[in-house]
Amino acid sequence: MMQSESPVSSRGGSDGRSTFSRMLDHPADHSNDSYGVGGAMLPIFLNDLRRNNNDQDLVEVTLELEDDSVILCSVTPTANHSNHHHHHQHVPSQSSPAGAASRLRRKFSWLTSSSSRASSSDASVDRVITSRDARKMKAKLIRTKSSAQRALGGLRFISKTTNTDVNELWKTVEARFACLAKDDGLLAREDFAECIGMADSKEFALGVFDALARRRQQKLGKITKAELHDFWLQISDQSFDARLQIFFDMADSNEDGRITRDEIQELLVLSAAANRLSKLKEQAEEYASLIMEELDPENLGYIELWQLETLLLQREAYMNYSRPLSIASGGWSQNLNSLKPKSVVHRLTHFVKWGLVENWQRTWILLLWFLTMACLFTWKFKQYRSKAAFHVMGYCLTTAKGAAETLKLNMALILLPVCRNMLTFLRSTRARLFIPFDDNINFHKIIAFAIAVGIGLHAGNHMICDFPRLVNASPDKFALIASDFHNKKPTYKELIVGVEGMTGISMLILMAFAFTLASRYFRKNVLKLPSPFNRLTGFNAFWFSHHLFGLVYILLLVHGSFLFLVHNWTQKTTWMYISVPILIYAAERSLRTGRSEHYSPKIMKVSILPGDVFSIIMSKPSGFRYRSGQYIFLQCPSISPFEWHPFSLTSSPGDDYLSVHIRTVGDWTQELKQVLTNDTGSSCTIGRAKFRKLGEVDSKGLPKLLLDGPYGAPAQDYRNYDVLLLVGLGIGATPFISILRDLLHNNRAVEDQTDSNTETSMSGDSLTSIASSSIASSNEKKKPRRTKSANFYWVTREPGSFEWFKGVMNEVAEIDHKGQIEMHNYLTSVYEEGDARSTLITMVQALTHAKHGVDILSGTRVRTHFARPNWREVFGKVASKHPNTTIGVFYCGMPVLAKELRKLSYEMSQKTSTRFEFHKEYF
Repeated sequence: MMQSESPVSSRGGSDGRSTFSRMLDHPADHSNDSYGVGGAMLPIFLNDLRRNNNDQDLVEVTLELEDDSVILCSVTPTANHSNHHHHHQHVPSQSSPAGAASRLRRKFSWLTSSSSRASSSDASVDRVITSRDARKMKAKLIRTKSSAQRALGGLRFISKTTNTDVNELWKTVEARFACLAKDDGLLAREDFAECIGMADSKEFALGVFDALARRRQQKLGKITKAELHDFWLQISDQSFDARLQIFFDMADSNEDGRITRDEIQELLVLSAAANRLSKLKEQAEEYASLIMEELDPENLGYIELWQLETLLLQREAYMNYSRPLSIASGGWSQNLNSLKPKSVVHRLTHFVKWGLVENWQRTWILLLWFLTMACLFTWKFKQYRSKAAFHVMGYCLTTAKGAAETLKLNMALILLPVCRNMLTFLRSTRARLFIPFDDNINFHKIIAFAIAVGIGLHAGNHMICDFPRLVNASPDKFALIASDFHNKKPTYKELIVGVEGMTGISMLILMAFAFTLASRYFRKNVLKLPSPFNRLTGFNAFWFSHHLFGLVYILLLVHGSFLFLVHNWTQKTTWMYISVPILIYAAERSLRTGRSEHYSPKIMKVSILPGDVFSIIMSKPSGFRYRSGQYIFLQCPSISPFEWHPFSLTSSPGDDYLSVHIRTVGDWTQELKQVLTNDTGSSCTIGRAKFRKLGEVDSKGLPKLLLDGPYGAPAQDYRNYDVLLLVGLGIGATPFISILRDLLHNNRAVEDQTDSNTETSMSGDSLTSIASSSIASSNEKKKPRRTKSANFYWVTREPGSFEWFKGVMNEVAEIDHKGQIEMHNYLTSVYEEGDARSTLITMVQALTHAKHGVDILSGTRVRTHFARPNWREVFGKVASKHPNTTIGVFYCGMPVLAKELRKLSYEMSQKTSTRFEFHKEYF
């Protein structure tokens, strides 16, 4: 234990040295070399002396401290040591000070006197060792409780997503052992990964196995259940130091307590393989050198455990290049002060309020539609209830006729939600305030379901109820309606094969076929059918079968014109219902055809990107105007003159070109990619595509593309919000890239306008200044820009996906100096930060960005996070940063995540003063 003999004095301040005089206890004879040469620090050594020795002499140690070294000047006995230890019987020894100095120098080889250091032939080596040990002492001193606590979340060998108790997890491991163990009751090394739940990271798990086996001084091929339990206790240890030692031992294959560059490279290869990062695996040697350069500045060729620990504890210091989304915790607490009461009554009240606020548009539309159907059904039901035919066919007839009236309405309405040009126009009007245009396809599906129910009631009642009753009616009853059948009772066959029956049955068959192929199992290829029936699945089958409805509407008009019990044309109302919607839809299709011929862009560039994606840059047709977030349809007549496919625009309205990014997920997109990239100039056939047809090839030899659009989408309304939360999954990021580009263009325009105004005012030309200011003000009034901040979260499972929009990310980092746009990339193929399998990758990521300013995964200045975002935390941080604000949440991706984001939008709107409005679109 160090004890102060006198106040610490300093001298030699001019030469950068400080001399410290401290008094310490030392043993007279005992020598303990357990720490090794140069491997322990002074406080540890002194504590060891105090613990292991009863007889103590007091000596005065004089040290000289420089920037990178500590010099032992002298060790002398104290004059008044007896005053401190009256209870010790001590015989002074002249050798004690010298012995203490000798032992100190042996313990601390980096403590050398000025004279000896100057005369030593190994001065440079001593200097290197002195520098490393000084860094080690500093690292130990800065290892505070808080930094160690932060590191506890790191180096997990058990996934963070597993919330079960370790003992409960062991029962699962034990059960796997019982299944995987051989007849001899031993678990093979190759099965260790599956047994502990690392089946998808087998190579990494084998590295853990070998490290734990080396601790036993064994090279194991099989282990017993007891040994497995011992291994399990070690990897599930909650101590950070224990987990760090395992991680270190994985790299330290020769067990010398040191890690070389080659050993780091081997561990990097294991980590890259576990996270499916082939590119990082190829660059493992480069990144291993980077780690050695950072941790081994003395070029000793190895690093020790404490250096690895230092890098882990200081990870946040390296990672501070990413603009944090969170703000001070006080802001979060402040916003949480507005929490609503949590009683059952208040919860119910808030749920009702949320239902009314979030769903009132859907509610009134559906309620109006349902009430209209009910009124029509009731009206027709009562009308036939009072007719003579009711006495013959009863309620079967009234039900069938009531269902028929709803069918007429729904066959008219079902066309309107798919009139895209009409909806796009209405989106820009005040109609968007009370009509939920984002749910047009959902409404289309609901109407289709109502049509199916109506067909069942109408056709079912006719064929199995009122037709048999009519055929079997007595002559007296039939006489009541004989005039409707030309005074001849029809047979069942005559009713079926007549115009009314044949048109009805034909419509039933066609609609059943189209409805079946439109179901999710067929449209999404969920149902796997053998050839040639597999052609009935997929988008093409859905697309072509839907065009059968053109024939259905013709049959419907014929069917509605030949009715058994109605002869006055004014009472045959089918044409009245569907004529206007059919005209609107026909005009819609005619507009699409004419516009597509007019909008025939020239292909400027085609780029093949990772992840089965390619981009097309086209010329912008004259007069083509659109908003960010909208989409277009493309057709390639060379492939098919009938197929149109939708793609979100990734260019912004301010660009002089159009761009789309297309993932090859179907036969059409695959053929388009081949047409645009593998065309050799000769006539060829790819699938159903036949090239070199006249008029289908442009001047550059590339196939002709037809364009239709633009069409409205939920994301186009982003300007209605001050703050945006944009969430894209994979290729679902495309509409938001256009929004980000638009925001950048606006920022650049504002900066250019500011610079222009500044230059104008400095020139002294007041008239020009006033005119430019007036023009700027008028432009701002014409086009208000509400959006002030955007938070973009892009979640993808393939690291190559970042190549798609690399230019946009770099542009945001370079231009957006005010921090208006915050980009957060998440790579789900990599294990969450803190997992032992991604720890080394995190280190390399931090060091590379600190040195080169580039993220190793995205190749941009935007940091890539690992695994999936914690969406509750994301919403909480956004709410804390923007209290009392309405935030537009826009999502494009798979439907599963949409449910979670919608739920969080509701919950956080109730818990904080921030309101989240959720909008979605699927791909």
